[in-house]
Amino acid sequence: MSGGAKGTGVNLLKILCVHGYRQNAKAFREKTGSLRKALKRQAEFVYIDAPNTIPVPDEENGVEQLGWWFSKPNNCFNAREESTFCEGYDESVQVIVDAIKEHGPFDGILGFSQGASMVGFICSLQCQGDARFNFDFAILVAGFKSVNSFHKSLYERPVTMPTLHVFGDTDNVIPKEMSEDLLTYFVDPQTVKHPGGKCFMIFTNTFSRLGKI
Repeated sequence: MSGGAKGTGVNLLKILCVHGYRQNAKAFREKTGSLRKALKRQAEFVYIDAPNTIPVPDEENGVEQLGWWFSKPNNCFNAREESTFCEGYDESVQVIVDAIKEHGPFDGILGFSQGASMVGFICSLQCQGDARFNFDFAILVAGFKSVNSFHKSLYERPVTMPTLHVFGDTDNVIPKEMSEDLLTYFVDPQTVKHPGGKCFMIFTNTFSRLGKI
């Protein structure tokens, strides 16, 4: 993979991108096209697929839909429902570890929706001393705190690494209150709030706000 990271001498930040639920790497890359264009002189984005396949109706065959973990049997997930069932999470952590080994090192990690919550878990593991992760910053778009009991320990210690949280006032899937709740587990988080729903805002000062350029 091309692009600079961790002081390689090329003035591009390298960012690992973690898609949302019912997306895949290709779809997320397309969704963030305007973001990549706006930040092309600042960053290189690397996209990965979640390991868990979501069953889709026959009419949607051919469109691969993936998730980072399931909160209910039969490969289902609901961000708002408390659950003691968790499947696919360990495999997802390993996918990120493997991506770092294959395509890293990375300066930062970016996640969207369920992917943003997954990024939050990775931040927590890093701050708890997990040597597999060494990100300088994280960007969480439309993230939320998992209400799955399996993830409870990941919220026991505050995340101290630099983070930027982006969320909208009219998001009907992940209401802003869920994203605001997630903020309480981060130390001095930067925020970008917008009047829209679940979408990517163009914020060209992203990395300056994180102190990275």
